[in-house]
Amino acid sequence: MIDIHHHLLFDTDDGPKDLDGAVAQAEAAAEDGITHIVCTSHANSTWKFNPERNRERLDAIRERVGGRLTFGLGCDFHLSYENIAEALEKPRKFTINNGRYLLVEFADFTIAENIGDTFYQFALRGMQPIITHPERNPILQRNPQRIAEWLRGDCVVQITAGSLEGRFGKTAQTLAWELLRRRWVHFIATDAHNLEKRPPRLRSACEAVAARFGEETAHRLCVENPRAAFEDRPLGSQPEPEGVYPETEAGARGGGLMARLFGR
Repeated sequence: MIDIHHHLLFDTDDGPKDLDGAVAQAEAAAEDGITHIVCTSHANSTWKFNPERNRERLDAIRERVGGRLTFGLGCDFHLSYENIAEALEKPRKFTINNGRYLLVEFADFTIAENIGDTFYQFALRGMQPIITHPERNPILQRNPQRIAEWLRGDCVVQITAGSLEGRFGKTAQTLAWELLRRRWVHFIATDAHNLEKRPPRLRSACEAVAARFGEETAHRLCVENPRAAFEDRPLGSQPEPEGVYPETEAGARGGGLMARLFGR
């Protein structure tokens, strides 16, 4: 399994504080069956994103872990005005392995109405936004249909493995499974920060998805699509999403909690 969203670099954000902690977290990921990790430090007002420092941190981890894991670098990119301006100026600074894919995180308190225009500008600069853990965002929990606009604009979506197990509450869990049912999800990742509350566990989520939606879906979300992002390749053929385009709107109607959340 390939984990494209993982806070592994020590003393860079709210992930592990020291090298020993990072090594223990990496070894736990390997034990879980993860083979590749993209180390994605935050870039926000609290933690400054420093690619040179991040490479040094990763070199230290790699020296201790050896060849058990394949590592890459990326960023947990917060959509602040300053970050957006810098990404447009330096479109490979924040992306996964300096390729096209950019993990983007919305604030919990606001999402700009014109954020789709920003994503379009990113696309013009050769970046493809990956919307991270929308199931955990309070604004999108209230109005998840907003995600459809960004999917129509060629964004892709990553949910957190722990959400499927209820680690972030019932609402996040329910929405994560509904996004999977609608085929709005392209990646499952750990968003690991530590060994306790935010562990590097992907296997159980992958197995749960396989049990509900089949092995092919689980492999696509946990291996095939993440590998494409890791290697900076286009995603392969994806299943038609439900309720994103007008011709599929009728099929998106249904009862239950998510129908109410989606404004049906």
